[in-house]
Order: sequence, then structure tokens, then C-alpha cells
Amino acid sequence: MKTARWIASLTALAVLAGGIASAARGAPEPSARFITDDQGRALFLRGFNTASSAKSTPDALPELTEADIDREYRDMGTNFVRFLIQWRAVEPQPGIYDTKYLDKVAERVRWYGERGYHVMLDMHQDLWGNGITPSGEAGNGAPGWATHLDGLPVATDQPTWEMYYLEPGVIRAFDHFWNTTGEHPELMDHYAKAWKAVAARFAGDPVVLGYDLMNEPWGGSVQGPQFEAGPLAALYRRTIAEIRSVDRDSWIFLEPQAVGVNWGLPSALPYFDDPRDGEARIALAPHLYPLPLDLGEDYTAGSKEWIDRTLGWWRDNVLRTADRLRAPILLGEFGLDMTRPGASDLVTGVVRLGEHMRMGMAYWSRDPGSWGPYDEGGSPTPLVAAYARPYPRVIGGVPVAIGSDARSLTVTFDANGTGPTEVYLPAAGFPDGGAASEGEATWDPARRILTVRTKPAGRITLTITPK
Repeated sequence: MKTARWIASLTALAVLAGGIASAARGAPEPSARFITDDQGRALFLRGFNTASSAKSTPDALPELTEADIDREYRDMGTNFVRFLIQWRAVEPQPGIYDTKYLDKVAERVRWYGERGYHVMLDMHQDLWGNGITPSGEAGNGAPGWATHLDGLPVATDQPTWEMYYLEPGVIRAFDHFWNTTGEHPELMDHYAKAWKAVAARFAGDPVVLGYDLMNEPWGGSVQGPQFEAGPLAALYRRTIAEIRSVDRDSWIFLEPQAVGVNWGLPSALPYFDDPRDGEARIALAPHLYPLPLDLGEDYTAGSKEWIDRTLGWWRDNVLRTADRLRAPILLGEFGLDMTRPGASDLVTGVVRLGEHMRMGMAYWSRDPGSWGPYDEGGSPTPLVAAYARPYPRVIGGVPVAIGSDARSLTVTFDANGTGPTEVYLPAAGFPDGGAASEGEATWDPARRILTVRTKPAGRITLTITPK
């Protein structure tokens, strides 16, 4: 019965969102807007979400050591982390911000910064918060004082965790947050000001690239375009204003609603002004979880065509949304159980999709297990080999095209004098580094980075092959 309710709700959402038929419209070309570094070079970010373990730990910090980061870089050459933080830890009591928690987050940010990573702080939530059940067995994100169920039930015998979203108590908690009930208008203000406290702590930190305002927003009883263009847009505008009051430079990342959009359906997010001097620094950070995989299919002959079609819908609709927002794209989450048939092929396909769309990405997640790069015993899973591919970390110009395979990388860009291009080359395929078809190349074997200085202007096609 609950599964039927879930599917019925999603069907209604698809109709509200314009449905799959809208994907037949012509999609724009990949965005010509890019997240940039402090030199103005286009950044290509590749890394992990760190980590799901932060959802349940009492201190809301992931289970992570500096050695873990060293190994991740050594094995896959990542340069980015989507680092989970929690509202419950930032603001444990109304208007009281836990500076000790933010200091601990800052310590881990420093770990990444010392290794050349960029950090995006993600205010994570799933199922609102752990106050939705007496035992705290489900949900993460919101503090208990912001959880108002009004006595409505939340059954714990769920076949899948997503089903909690349909429980009356969970819907009511979200409705109070979005002020659909008209009874708690203060909650969105608290959330926006919690972000202000975070931004004030990290403004000016060169390691922190920016802020992902809310993980996988859920509208409660309000869904589809009515939610994205209504309460969600209102929260984003309020939070952008609070962040910009203390941090004028960091990037702000916006997610569409998760249900439907994660699968490839259209988003109704509107354009957002950025009240900073200079060009806007607002980016789109969607997630990608093809519906066939959620329904138990594998990326194999029987369902590969269906999954590829949904990937195409996702690509086209994300490009349309980015065009409307005038924003670059960063894929905030994708992932699957790497023990499933075809999993490595799907990861490779998503990496190639990222090259085509010229976007960075963060895999879900860094935790040990079959979804991560290492199993519970510390041995590599197939994800390591699938994710360790050559890629441009920064490009000294405006990217036009990117393509790679196991033994070559080609980057076409319009050079603009912003600085050299840096390329990561994995040991598999490039044991002794790489040779560049253009410019002057310098190889750093410790970091496995090839730095290429090309002419400062004009279109350049740079091909890297094994040395």
C-alpha cells in the first residue's frame, strides 16, 4: 500500500513538473559558465561526499582521518569534497551557534586545504531530522527544537528509507518549516541565520569554495513547481541575503527538489539575483540517481537502454535549468552499489557525461562499504579503478570540449591568460607522466599533476598522452 502511495505521488509530481515529454524539447548547449579559482581559471572538481557517517555521529562529524584523505588522493587524484554539516550541530538551541563545532569543521577543512582540495559545505538533511522518531533511528539534519510533528504518526516499519517522507508527521514537520501551516514563520529565518553563522566563520578561507544551501529539498504537502518557485525559492533568497551580508565572494550552490529531478524530470527553480559586486557566484548543484536503478535494475543489457535514456533526460533538463539560472553546474551526488552488475560502466558513463557537460562531480560517498571506494576491511572496491581517470583540474581559459579514455585526455579551450592548465594523470595508463601536444609541460610525480603553459590567447586543443 505504501509503495503504491509513493508511486502515485511521484506520478502526480511528474505531471506537475511537465513530465518526461518535456525532455523532447531541444536542450541548450552545455553551459559556458564555470566555477573559477582565485586566478580566474575554470575549475573542474572531482571528489566525494564526506561522509554519510556524519548523519548519525553525536558530534555531526564524519568518521575521517588525514590518512584517509591521503589515500584517496593517492588512489584517485581527487581535488574536491562535498563536506556534510548539520543544522542540529550549528544551532543546537534557537539563536545559539556552536562555535566549537564550527572549529572542528574548520580543522577538517584545513586537512583538505593542506592537500590542495576545494571544500563545499553542505547543510545536509534527510527526512527532516532525527527527532521524527523517539529513538532517533531515522532522519538527520534539523534540530529537535525545530521539529514539530503535532502528534502525527511516523511509522518506523518502512520498506525503504524514502518512505518516511510520506509519513504524516514528517510531512507536517516540513510544512511547518516552509510555513505552509502559517504557524512557524520563524523556522526559515533561523535556518538562513544559521547559514550566516557558518559563512561568517569561513568567509575569506581560500579552501572553502562555497555553500550548498540544502540537501535534497522536500516540500512536504507542497510539491513540483509550486514548491520550487514558492517556498524553496523564498528560502534560497533569504539565505543568499544572509550569507552575502558576511561573505561576498564564496560560491552559493542551489539544489532543485530531489524527487523527480534526480531522475531526469524538469525543475522549476527560478533565476536568483546575487547581491555581490561583480559577476554572480551562484551555481546549480543537482543530484543524479536514475529511476531504473532506484527500482532495482542494473546497468546491463536488459535495462541499459532505459537507463541511458533517463541519463539523457537528466542532462537535457539540467542544462535547461542552468540556462535559466545563468549558472554553472556541479553534480553534487551520484552513486550506486559497486557490487551490482555494470556499476563500473555506469560510473565511467557519468564521468563522460560530466566531460560532455563540462561539470565537476562528487560521488556518494566516502564511507566504507559497497557504495564507497573502500570496503569495510579497507580494500579497494571497483569504484577506485572506475574513478581514477585523467582529468583537467584547472583550465587556463574557457573550456570548449573535454574527452578522455584510459590513455589520453584532450581539452579544447579558448585561452585567456589566466594561468596554466593542470591535469591529473593516474598511474594506470600514465605510469611515467604525460606528454603535451601544446605548450611547455612540467611533471610533478608526487602529486601526479602535469602543468601545461600554453600561449595566452587563442583556441587551443591540448592532447595529453603517456610519456
